[in-house]
Amino acid sequence: MIRLAVVSGKGGTGKTMVAAALADISGVPQVLADCDVDAANLELLFEPRQITTEEFLGLEAARIDPAVCRDCGICADHCRFGAIVRRNDAWEVDPLHCEGCAVCAYVCPTGAARMEPRPTGEIYTSVTDRGSLAHARLFPGSGNSGLLVTEVRKRATSLADGADLLLADGPPGIGCPLIATIGGVDAVLIVTEPGVSALHDLERLVTVCRRFDVRIFAAINRFDLAEDICARIEDYCRREEIVVAGEIPFDPLVIDAVRNGRPVTRGASPAAAAIRALRNTLFAELGLS
Repeated sequence: MIRLAVVSGKGGTGKTMVAAALADISGVPQVLADCDVDAANLELLFEPRQITTEEFLGLEAARIDPAVCRDCGICADHCRFGAIVRRNDAWEVDPLHCEGCAVCAYVCPTGAARMEPRPTGEIYTSVTDRGSLAHARLFPGSGNSGLLVTEVRKRATSLADGADLLLADGPPGIGCPLIATIGGVDAVLIVTEPGVSALHDLERLVTVCRRFDVRIFAAINRFDLAEDICARIEDYCRREEIVVAGEIPFDPLVIDAVRNGRPVTRGASPAAAAIRALRNTLFAELGLS
């Protein structure tokens, strides 16, 4: 099975649009994973039927047991994050400020302050007309998105029996969620666009991907909006020996498809034709039929 992650150095390049289009026309047995847990939206283009929901427990957070608390305030004095507050004549932990350092539990003389796992998201498995989908939602204000991405990857792998392709829609940027997405994959497709910041972020992303010994491909979305910068991106990819698998023109029908919640490849348009050519080039390089 080939594990392919579609990623981008910055948001707004059209990464999810390309990932959904490839999933729509892959033509091979596949399983999908939405690893952009901070803003998961691959499901919006495939109308999934949800099968399971699991609570995701992130790192531990403090909680004060009022029945044991002696009201001494030592925990509040030692909390560097201001997470222990006074409410209704009792000490409580504000979960949005607690960083899970456990200092309060260490200094509490009665054991009233203790560390407990806290729910920070939900993990789903669903069925779509293009294969099973593992996806998740990180609760607003929660951290540990890299850990949640790892769990999504595990669910996708568990659903991949008989699949030739695991296609992951990754997060933008180069942080922990990206690292959790590309660890152990065979190839990444970087979706970029002709902009100075996009070129800079492409270079940073390639540097990270090189650390994981994965094959790197590129797709340039809206390439015809700034052909001079597009030429700079092509020149960079040549120097780095990165195959540009496809170039997608600006196409208003892409916006129409996204607004109507469907992959752009379910209609005829210049962008759809370019993505089909991209699919053929990429899959030929990966040895997929």
